[in-house]
This record gives sequence, structure tokens and C-alpha cells, in this order.
Amino acid sequence: MKIYGDIQSGNCYKIKLLCSLLQIEHQWLHLDILAGDTQQATFLTKNPSGKIPLLELPDGRCLSESNAIVNFLAAGSSLLPCDTYDLAKVQQWQFFEQYSHEPYIAVARFIAKYLGLPDDRLAEYNAKQQGGNKALTVMEKQLSQTPYLIGKQLTAADVTLYAYTHVAEEGGFDLTQYPAIKTWLTRIENTPNYLPMS
Repeated sequence: MKIYGDIQSGNCYKIKLLCSLLQIEHQWLHLDILAGDTQQATFLTKNPSGKIPLLELPDGRCLSESNAIVNFLAAGSSLLPCDTYDLAKVQQWQFFEQYSHEPYIAVARFIAKYLGLPDDRLAEYNAKQQGGNKALTVMEKQLSQTPYLIGKQLTAADVTLYAYTHVAEEGGFDLTQYPAIKTWLTRIENTPNYLPMS
């Protein structure tokens, strides 16, 4: 299988991390978003939305949206529960990541890290701080009660939220305010087959 992505992107990195944790063989194909790689005709035939990550199966079928790819690859493993309630809890955290976490933390990081915090984006960057800290507070509350997001075992929910949380400081978020998150990050980093972002 082929995975198209940029490992510095949290949405792409979560796929790379999952593949490492589960020892899934794949070919990683780097694409540069800012250089327009995802807007090339050859890529758009695979994913008309022009976004990464993208999974291409050996038979040519393609799958986009990072959490859909995570769950597809994690199916049948310990990272994706069989119990319907626990599975729904994983998905609950994944929706939280896409709607309440990523739009603030990932965007603030993009403005600062990728764009260099230009003056014309400074107001937007500052506006992302409150929402990002609100998301981190929700995670902190849960992780002060359980070792992982849905209990005692690492799941796809943790992989999903680890991706942007562990680099949140690059978006201006002070993780020292969130000791349970810091402990959780270390716990994930000590997992067998863990792979750092770079």
C-alpha cells in the first residue's frame, strides 16, 4: 500500500505513527502542500479534494480523511475496540479532534511553523489560543482520571489526538499547564514501535 503525506502534518503523522505501532508495511510518498503537489492532476484523480493524507491500496482503491484511514488500518488490532460502546468512544474522541482540537491547535501551529507568523495572520493566530486551550482542558480532565483517553489501554483515539497535541507548543500552547497530558505523551512515547514525527 502507498501513503501520500507530509510527516510534519499531524494528520499525516498519525497514519505514520499507527503504521509503526502496528508494524504495517507501506510505501510513504512525500507531498509538499505549499509547493502545490496535492493539486496536480495525477493526485486529484486519486483524491478530488486535493488533501493529504491519502491511502492507496494495492488494488488501486483510495481512502482519504486521516481518521478514516486510522480506523481502516487499525481494524482487527488492539488499537480499535470490538465492543460497540468502546468503538463509539474512540470515534467520539476522533470527532472531538477534528472539530474541537485540530481547528485551533493545528491551525495555530500552521500559522506559526509553516507560515512564520506573518502580521496578516497574527489576529487569527491569537484567536485560536482560547479554543485550543479549551480542547486541552477537556483532554486534561479525562487523562487525570484514566491513563488513556478511553480507559487503561492505548487506542486509535490516543494516536489520533497525540499527533497534534505533542507539538501544540509550536502553536503557542503551554503544555506545562496540563500535567496529565504531559504524562500521557510520555506514556505514548514509551510504547513499543513508537515513531517520532521527525
